[in-house]
Amino acid sequence: MDDLFFITSKIVWAFLSPMNVIIALICLAAVLLWCEKVGLAKAVLTLLLIVNLPLLVYPVSDSLMYPLEQRFHKPDMMPTDVDGIIVLGGAEELKISVSWQRAEVSSAADRYIAAAELANLYPDIPVIYTGGSGLLGFQTNDGTGADIAQTLLLNVGIAQSRLIIESQSRNTYENVQLIQALLPKREGNYFLITSAFHMPRSAGLAQQNNINVIPYPVDYRSNKPALRQWGMNYLAHMSVLDVAWREWIGLTVYFITGKTTVWLPKPELS
Repeated sequence: MDDLFFITSKIVWAFLSPMNVIIALICLAAVLLWCEKVGLAKAVLTLLLIVNLPLLVYPVSDSLMYPLEQRFHKPDMMPTDVDGIIVLGGAEELKISVSWQRAEVSSAADRYIAAAELANLYPDIPVIYTGGSGLLGFQTNDGTGADIAQTLLLNVGIAQSRLIIESQSRNTYENVQLIQALLPKREGNYFLITSAFHMPRSAGLAQQNNINVIPYPVDYRSNKPALRQWGMNYLAHMSVLDVAWREWIGLTVYFITGKTTVWLPKPELS
């Protein structure tokens, strides 16, 4: 596994996260005021106002998220030739689950609901989960995302005998690399379940590695243009911006480093 890529990506994101940047600029403005650099402090505060006021009153972040989420769609007609259901990790709250010794999920819990739906629709194929710990400071023997996922997949009614679990991957690239040896048929067709915003990068990696996937996006975060409304909901708008910005950066980095051959992957023609 690529330790340098994993560690670097986590450190760099700490400096690129919109929330962290805004806090850093607030701190900078305070320091400038203490140093009596009033003009520069005003410039920084004005920039913060220009950026944050629209985020407070309108979901402008949806404009960044929506192109990702509408890129791939569920099949119009469900296929008959399917060899497995791949579920990407990331819906688990690992540290909270370890802290309280119970399986806890994030807002991406739709991945498990979709896995149960497809498992019921296709009762004779395996459910393949991939995910370990994507937390830089929490690579622990106390549990991984896979441990939580197995519990949750069993709880939603999927039989133990159908589960194939990969527990070492820490990011999407490693998900795809480590799962290949576990696929029942290397040239088979597999549903791919992940968050809609994450599907372009995930499907692009699968295409790059010659894994035939049928996208099954879930966990939508944006509103379609006609349903976007004015409202004082800064935290919700900022959370969408943070996720969307991270995903666009991820797409760009994967493309630049050769992990994908297309910056914004699209569905393959059938």
